[in-house]
Amino acid sequence: MHQMSLVAGLLAVAYGVLCAHAQQFPPTTPASQLVREVVVNELHDHHGHGYWRYWIERRMPRETRLEDQVETAEGPVNRLALSNGRTLSTEAERAEEARLQHLLSSPAEQAKHRQEYEDDENRIGRILALLPDAFLYEYDGSDNDCQRLRFRPNPQYPARSIEARIFHAMSGTLWVNTRYKRLARLDGRVEENVDFGYGILGRLYKGGWFSLERTQVSLTDWKTERLEVHMMVRALLVKTFARETSEARGGFLPVPVEMSLAQGRLLLEEGQTQAQVQSASQTSSPAANRTALAAPATLALRR
Repeated sequence: MHQMSLVAGLLAVAYGVLCAHAQQFPPTTPASQLVREVVVNELHDHHGHGYWRYWIERRMPRETRLEDQVETAEGPVNRLALSNGRTLSTEAERAEEARLQHLLSSPAEQAKHRQEYEDDENRIGRILALLPDAFLYEYDGSDNDCQRLRFRPNPQYPARSIEARIFHAMSGTLWVNTRYKRLARLDGRVEENVDFGYGILGRLYKGGWFSLERTQVSLTDWKTERLEVHMMVRALLVKTFARETSEARGGFLPVPVEMSLAQGRLLLEEGQTQAQVQSASQTSSPAANRTALAAPATLALRR
């Protein structure tokens, strides 16, 4: 599993469509039980998910990158398509080619890539697993027929690991698609400073926040389509820095399972990239944009 790990107007439309057909969950069901059932479904999906190709727009302080990515059994492989809305220079193209070639030709680099992929998968699994017990939940209405729940730290939960301590310091809101019992959105905010090694090793500052939105891409698979992370961290009493992530993803298309990195790289070279499709759609009409979003979903459902 990868870190959960990602175009505001389009995302809002997609989210509304996602929840529009959900059924109202019986209010007599305890909120904590609903969350527990959702987590079971999420963990099951992560162990048996399909593989996908899609574009990723990463917004950073000095650059906006549009990448094409293919998921493989050995981890994702991606290629930079646009930088700040412009095609790559000859030098940048060569650098991308050299990076990919190094990954495919170096056993050590491939082993590192696989290990990072497995670490990310395991990390997300641990975070999902703590949700039912680490927080207290209460119903908070519905949005477009998606059930909304507020959550706050469970004072009885023993948060021992670094991951657990960070998440346990948060409160926020969780949206559940009640038809499929899947996580549709998760917003959280750090309510208190989190110190590591009595503040000597580091500190996560109060006020940081994150937002995760997901979309259904097939009958069984859901993918992250927007991710925002804005945190302030201090390391070793010396340096305070911002952990900033702003990602949007879309154009999801199913790809063959169990592909190797080399096969994924070849797929990136075939035809128009998903990143190019996304870039072109930004200049088309709203109706064309909706068609572009609907087509991949239709293909995925036929898989």
